Amino acid sequence: MTLEAKVISLPGRLSDVSAALNPGQITAICGPNGAGKSSLLKCLAGLLEPDGGAAKLDGEDVGAMDPRERAKAIGYLAQDGQIAWDMAVRNLVALGRLPHGDMANAPVEAAMAMLDLDQLADRPASTLSGGEKARVLLARVLAGEPQWILADEPLAALDLAHQLSLLKHLRSAAQKGAGVVLVLHDLALAMNHADHVLVLDQGAMMAKGAPGEALSNRTIETVWGVTARWLGEPGQRALITG
Repeated sequence: MTLEAKVISLPGRLSDVSAALNPGQITAICGPNGAGKSSLLKCLAGLLEPDGGAAKLDGEDVGAMDPRERAKAIGYLAQDGQIAWDMAVRNLVALGRLPHGDMANAPVEAAMAMLDLDQLADRPASTLSGGEKARVLLARVLAGEPQWILADEPLAALDLAHQLSLLKHLRSAAQKGAGVVLVLHDLALAMNHADHVLVLDQGAMMAKGAPGEALSNRTIETVWGVTARWLGEPGQRALITG
């Protein structure tokens, strides 16, 4: 079930952006601040209607889909996700099952285990740290078992151990057939963990393809204005600047 951006335009944010994203892969969307990354992700999730073009899921306009069916197919995690109700962690994660009309226990427990939340299951949301809240919100998305996981900077509030653990689990989800799309600022994480990278700048697509192609030294210098080079072996590369 391919997810596509087809010539998407939003005045001041996106300009004729096109990309085909494949299930079974992790796609990273990268770019400087204000490049249009979050806007593109929202269009792909059907949460923002473009002025031109469309987001398509298996050929169907995402914005025109039945909301419940869209929520089953696409799980979206906002960059600044908020928790509206001060309920226990387990109940918050279970809200991810609402599109399915059930509170099936197995997917909820699996999502909590994936994000290392077992010990926090009965804690009220108001007692959680910022990183813990970020993990709970992502677990809520995963509990819905979506075919596509779209997450805006999901690693930003996590410590190194939880970042690597989450990337491992997202890779597992991709291997099972899910499509994963992540907005990432850390280019090394994108280089080492993504299968496909989109690079945006000022709303335009500057590069796309395998990480080594999309995040070439030339692209980094053009888009970020930084002289840089990659060191190390594939999957373990570090970005050296200056």
